[in-house]
Amino acid sequence: MPTFTYAAIDAATGRERTGMLDSAGEEAAIADLKARGLYPTVLAAVKATGATKTGAVVPTGRGKISAGGHFRRFGRNVRRNDLMVFTRQLAALIGAGMPVVRGLDLLARQEQNPAWRAVIVSLADGIRSGGTIAEGLARHPRIFDRLYVGMIKAAESGGMLAVVLERLARHLEKSSQIKARVQSAMTYPVVIMVVAVSIVAALLAFVVPKFEKIFTEVLKGAPLPALTQGVLATSRSIQGHWLVIFGTIALAGAGWRWLRMTGTGSRAFDWLLIRLPLLGDLFLKTAVARFSRTLGTMLVSGVPILQALQLTRDATGNRAVADGIETIYRRVREGESVARPLAETGVFPPVVAGMVEVGEETGTLPAMLGRLADMYDDEVDAAVASLTSLIEPMMIVVMAVIVGTIVIALFLPIVRIIQLMT
Repeated sequence: MPTFTYAAIDAATGRERTGMLDSAGEEAAIADLKARGLYPTVLAAVKATGATKTGAVVPTGRGKISAGGHFRRFGRNVRRNDLMVFTRQLAALIGAGMPVVRGLDLLARQEQNPAWRAVIVSLADGIRSGGTIAEGLARHPRIFDRLYVGMIKAAESGGMLAVVLERLARHLEKSSQIKARVQSAMTYPVVIMVVAVSIVAALLAFVVPKFEKIFTEVLKGAPLPALTQGVLATSRSIQGHWLVIFGTIALAGAGWRWLRMTGTGSRAFDWLLIRLPLLGDLFLKTAVARFSRTLGTMLVSGVPILQALQLTRDATGNRAVADGIETIYRRVREGESVARPLAETGVFPPVVAGMVEVGEETGTLPAMLGRLADMYDDEVDAAVASLTSLIEPMMIVVMAVIVGTIVIALFLPIVRIIQLMT
């Protein structure tokens, strides 16, 4: 009986599991895995020695094992823009009356990205074998997140697939626009800071030592101004300990990254992020806009409120805001409205709780959330423009002060040298 290696998604936990099993054939192996609650993403027949048989590769959309046994995942080469285009095109095709499988086949034929084409083909094959679109999407968690899958599942049960796909496309576009705005706000100061640090490091490492040599030769041990001594001492420290400095920076970066991967560290970082001066307001408005648009899109698409809150919690991108949504979820599950626990979290601005309360009272909560999202989108635009205009002169002033201090420190001994020569 042939032996197969496999990688599969556990339907109960959403995690990937790998292993080996004996089965009569490829179709029987897939059936065995599905009977265990596993959705195979990779299946390959192997010899008794463990080497993969030539031609025994069964790509299942997320990855494949080549003849040499190497595993290549699909999804890493799929851009978010590919997902947006795919969602909008599929919505248009289904809205025009085309069957889902035929629409997927058409999109797969025109797709140039081989990784994305394999994903689309696997979706079509899954539907042909009797599965649903949501089940096929769930097999590719690197591409289709829980929010995407949840909305499609609700759309299939409600018969609104084309409408929900269109809403998903708009949601993805809006989310990408918000992300691009925040990135543009952060890119400028980071670039300016890197340039400033590079210039100062170059001055201290290469220019200041030459001046120190001149001062030593000409002044012959005469005392230097305190400012000059400080700059020279800093320069000597950089020259003598540059490996330690770079090693410390690298260790600090690695430690910071590790801390961000822990639940406590990530939560503390996100909490501080929305309370930073200048930038905190921008990050909070971005999270609120994402929360409002995501929850509103899911509710108008027919997703139950509790499930929508769970999925929205995972899509906020900020652990502090996600903790607030978790509190709302627990209180709503106990029978309360959304507005009261939302106001008591201390995370969301009062206007959000007020508009949500009005939406619940009038039965227009999804529409009210959409208005909130639009309002905060506009405020994010204004905040980005304000920050850009404010950070630019601030960074220039800081850079001028640092470079000016070094220049003055080097200029003071030169004045004394000139006095000695005259």
